[in-house]
Amino acid sequence: MGFDIRHLILRYRFGRLTQQEGRTKIDIFQAIILGIVQGITEFLPVSSSGHLVFLQSLFGLREPPIFFDVMLHLGTLFAVVVYFWKDILEVIQGIRIAFKGRGKGQQGIRLLLWIILATIPAGLMGFLFKDWFESFFSQPRLVGGMLLITGLFLWVTRWTKKEGRDIMKMRWFDSVLIGIAQGMAIIPGISRSGATISTGLLTGLDRELSAKFSFLLSIPAILGATVLEVEKMGTIQELGIVLLGTVAAFGIGLLSLTFLFKINMIRKISIFSYYCWIIGLAIIIIK
Repeated sequence: MGFDIRHLILRYRFGRLTQQEGRTKIDIFQAIILGIVQGITEFLPVSSSGHLVFLQSLFGLREPPIFFDVMLHLGTLFAVVVYFWKDILEVIQGIRIAFKGRGKGQQGIRLLLWIILATIPAGLMGFLFKDWFESFFSQPRLVGGMLLITGLFLWVTRWTKKEGRDIMKMRWFDSVLIGIAQGMAIIPGISRSGATISTGLLTGLDRELSAKFSFLLSIPAILGATVLEVEKMGTIQELGIVLLGTVAAFGIGLLSLTFLFKINMIRKISIFSYYCWIIGLAIIIIK
């Protein structure tokens, strides 16, 4: 839930600070660009909050309409569901088998339990420390520093083992640590995927499970943010433009997932550290 709680805070602060300056109407070009950026930054370990603020400012937007924002989130959610449909099906089958009292389906059940457990820390951290996290958005240099930390986390994965523990050997403590990492990603500049995948690798999980767990963990996060924003939706306008942005977020999100998963499997996720360091240093120097 980390990056989505952060996104809601960002919408509130950015919209309030530019209330008299910006506009909310989005044209086709902006919808496609925002959808592409959503699809990329939702999953690649480069932190999405800074990119979102920059583009909204560049386009002169106060904030995207709520319905458009919800649909972008759903686009990336569909990307996760499509990419991991076999794992989701395994979880569903595990639940069904468990209710029938059989001993099979243990992998699906364990995966579901660890996802639920990992979701709790981020939810608690977002609820208890919302004001503290919110204060970070007015401190650009701190955001730059957090990007440097994200880069460091990604860099140290170079020395993690190629082989690690699978889901049947994953411990509850591993799940809690990954959940805490997701909670810390509420801080702008800390990448959710970067923090959770790195933590999984550093706890000794295998590379496939670390990435898979991170992305499946994004499902309740995106659903939670979507539900919160649906309550604020007004009149649905320009549906065609909204759908273009959604399709862009879905397509690019699917490509981003495929790319990052392959990069992680060949032990090259650390290459994103250079990008985080460059952007982080640039923010610190400019600000």
